[in-house]
Amino acid sequence: MIIKNIGRLIKFKMKSNNIKVEICAGSAESCVTAYRAGAHRVELCSALSLGGITPSFGAISLAKKESDIDINVLIRPRQGDFLYSRREMELMMRDIEMCGQLGVSGVVFGALDKYGNVDIEFCKPLAHLAHSLSLSFTFHRAIDVSKDIFEALEAIISLGADRILTSGGAQTAAEAIPVLKKMNQQAAGRVIIMPGSGVNATNIAAIIEQTGVSEIHLSASENIPSASLHRPPLSFTPEVLGGDYLHKESSFEKVKEAILIVNGVQ
Repeated sequence: MIIKNIGRLIKFKMKSNNIKVEICAGSAESCVTAYRAGAHRVELCSALSLGGITPSFGAISLAKKESDIDINVLIRPRQGDFLYSRREMELMMRDIEMCGQLGVSGVVFGALDKYGNVDIEFCKPLAHLAHSLSLSFTFHRAIDVSKDIFEALEAIISLGADRILTSGGAQTAAEAIPVLKKMNQQAAGRVIIMPGSGVNATNIAAIIEQTGVSEIHLSASENIPSASLHRPPLSFTPEVLGGDYLHKESSFEKVKEAILIVNGVQ
């Protein structure tokens, strides 16, 4: 059964059913699942166990072909920090151009300087290119490791970002509800504040109600065990990252449950 705690959910009624649910999808398959479950948008990436990196041309084009949903593509060339080289800028520019050619809805990127400030000069040409290709621009969770999240918010607004994906600087969005509320108040409609990280059926209603945001981001994923029966001792993936015989995909039931909660139980 999709809704496990119907008594709690009946008490929660959204003031508006215009809240948008974005699903973090690690594959074209997860994009299709999110689309079928009724999500408004997906952030398509790969290697979710590494925090997400840019997906392949094939993954983006297949997701576009098999789902009729807004797709924002993560533009992140590698795992690790958000201090990038000029060569990495060139790589990110080319990936944004690819996204424009494939006709997705938007791109997701961010960069910081070595002092922890938003790197305006690095991000400017990327933002300009994205908007010139009619792509929306989401600044991702690099803001959560910036020196001052409220100063970073103003810098991102100056770049012309359409939204900011953030956990409010905490490990999970639920831990930073007061910060997220303050960020949303500070943004004052100039940019969309979209909470993400650790969002699930148990806290999604409280996060939205208490912060006043209009968009929410979650993976709604489940572990998919491998069907392989041949499992030699040689491994290419550390166990801490799930090993070779487990991967994550978006769950139809979890996506649907989140949307039902957001829309309120009729």
